[in-house]
Amino acid sequence: MPEMDVALKGTMQIDGAIGAALVDHTSGMALGTAGGSRDLDLTVAAAGNTDVVRAKLRAMEVLNLTEKLEDILITLDTQYHLIRPVSSRSGRGLFLYLVLNKDRANLAMARHQLRAIEQGLDV
Repeated sequence: MPEMDVALKGTMQIDGAIGAALVDHTSGMALGTAGGSRDLDLTVAAAGNTDVVRAKLRAMEVLNLTEKLEDILITLDTQYHLIRPVSSRSGRGLFLYLVLNKDRANLAMARHQLRAIEQGLDV
């Protein structure tokens, strides 16, 4: 999937990027990854964050929220974890997952760049 590879390479160009994945939130499987480290297993993180996405979607359903979920931010001591559902028809059920070094990242710019990557993604 060249589009996926280009998108993942693009996420790694975001200042502070440590790792990224394109994830199927139905199965929890990472379709592709980029970056990562000895301390960050992206396939394990992808599966774990699938539960986060599912929980948020269930909560929105129970609350009858009809708005589109733009992204989910998890803030740790040294990292930001951004989860952005893919909104295109072909990407339905997928999300982009990006881990950033908190000291090197500009969160607003990272969100803006991740949105542009997601909108250009055709899976």
